[in-house]
Amino acid sequence: MGEKIENMDKVKILYEDNHIIVVVKPANIPSQGDKTGDEDMLTILKKYLKEKYNKPGDVYLGLVHRLDRPTGGVMVFAKTSKAASRLSEQVRNKEFNKKYLCIVDGKMENNKGIYKDFLLKNEKTNTSKVVKEGTKNSKEAILDYEVVKYDEKINMSVVKVNLQTGRHHQIRVQFASRNHSLSGDQKYGTRGRGKGLALWAYHLSIIHPVKKERMIFEEFPKIEGSWKILEK
Repeated sequence: MGEKIENMDKVKILYEDNHIIVVVKPANIPSQGDKTGDEDMLTILKKYLKEKYNKPGDVYLGLVHRLDRPTGGVMVFAKTSKAASRLSEQVRNKEFNKKYLCIVDGKMENNKGIYKDFLLKNEKTNTSKVVKEGTKNSKEAILDYEVVKYDEKINMSVVKVNLQTGRHHQIRVQFASRNHSLSGDQKYGTRGRGKGLALWAYHLSIIHPVKKERMIFEEFPKIEGSWKILEK
């Protein structure tokens, strides 16, 4: 009992009804089970629902989208298969919107902009890289960004990112390819090694799968570690 309650204590619930549950995923907890065997968001939330509603047997919970393990922020899970299929359809139709906050190396050339690239994923190394258009198996990656703050002392920028496509490690790869790697990125960068990855999903906009109304959820990271840069 103690372990699951302890893990659930790290998870903030922003909204819950019979159809969906919206939570804040802490950094470094997997979205779903991986080879490490560490407890993941799906398992934690299934245990929470089983206990809260005293449900017998296995609890249904649909994973609609993922956040990389080192990334924290807002996630929605479906409590019914109907809600899961409707939310998945929104992802496909681009009615499902996620925005991120990140800390990148250096000063951005422009305060606003759009990055368009073609990314190729390497399954063996679990990394992606920018490649030429037309490269076999590559996928187009598009995001737009806006600089929130530049800290001259540490030569780092806080950037808001709106993902127009959802590619593997997209934000990390696109910024790193322009010499603006994310702070704490062990795979694509050098700045802030040993600290957590400074990437946070702060905004989620969905259409409720049953009520059909647009819902927006926002949660910003705690002002600690790398995120102290956000202090006024």
